[in-house]
Amino acid sequence: MKTIKIAGVPEHFNLPWHLCIENGEFEAEGIDLQWTDVPEGTGKMCQMLRDGETDIAVILTEGIVKDIAAGNPSKIVQVYVQSPLIWGIHVAANSDYKAIGDLENKKVAISRLGSGSQLMAYVNANNQGWKTNNLEFEIVNTIDGAVEALTNKTADYFMWERFMTKPLVDKGIFRRITDCPTPWPSFVIAVRDEVIKNNPEIIAAILEIINTTTEDFKSIPSIDRTLSELFAQKVEDIQEWLKLTQWSQKPLNEKTLNKIQNQLFELGIIDKKSTFVETVKVL
Repeated sequence: MKTIKIAGVPEHFNLPWHLCIENGEFEAEGIDLQWTDVPEGTGKMCQMLRDGETDIAVILTEGIVKDIAAGNPSKIVQVYVQSPLIWGIHVAANSDYKAIGDLENKKVAISRLGSGSQLMAYVNANNQGWKTNNLEFEIVNTIDGAVEALTNKTADYFMWERFMTKPLVDKGIFRRITDCPTPWPSFVIAVRDEVIKNNPEIIAAILEIINTTTEDFKSIPSIDRTLSELFAQKVEDIQEWLKLTQWSQKPLNEKTLNKIQNQLFELGIIDKKSTFVETVKVL
């Protein structure tokens, strides 16, 4: 058995991985795929790839593109979710903020530096015509940390995936002001260079297994109820999320990478662009 370590957020996007692991599909190919949940998200997973704590990360596109440009020795081997990620912009339910304009020059809670929650704060500020260099951040690590920060007023708003945050809205802890979808595919699969070099056929086999599952994921009987129970979500919210979510079985193409890097560059999130060959590896 070949052991491969993989990391991802504990969110509904990643249920296909867990199903494949539970069904012994990787094991049948001689692969011991060891999954680690990373609630801190993309910033933490970039660090794990750099430190060799994980071999593979299912990670936000903008976060890993930024970190590869900054020297992360990994490559994007495939797009995992093609549809945009829908970020909800949330405030404490009892706060005075009612409209997006109220949040200009206010402090934003982020999971960590380089995380999607930070990068999307720049995208949102740019969309609103705000000065991005006026953005102030409060590092909260996880969604629980964000609840604490917004409740205690150490931060004013928090951007997180809309459907995963919906239970907090339903409970009256957060109020959602509006949405901010990513202008690019939400998730990609990134692998450390060393692992690609030493085990390309194992990575190719892993991709083949997960792609077979994501292709048919929506047609699994009662998948909406399964997701609803696992993630404490209303069935109707899961059904809406399933309609909006499109998994991918294809590599990241050069045109999309250039578009992402151009936008990150214009926002001042990256100061240099990587080449396609430095960023993507098609197996």
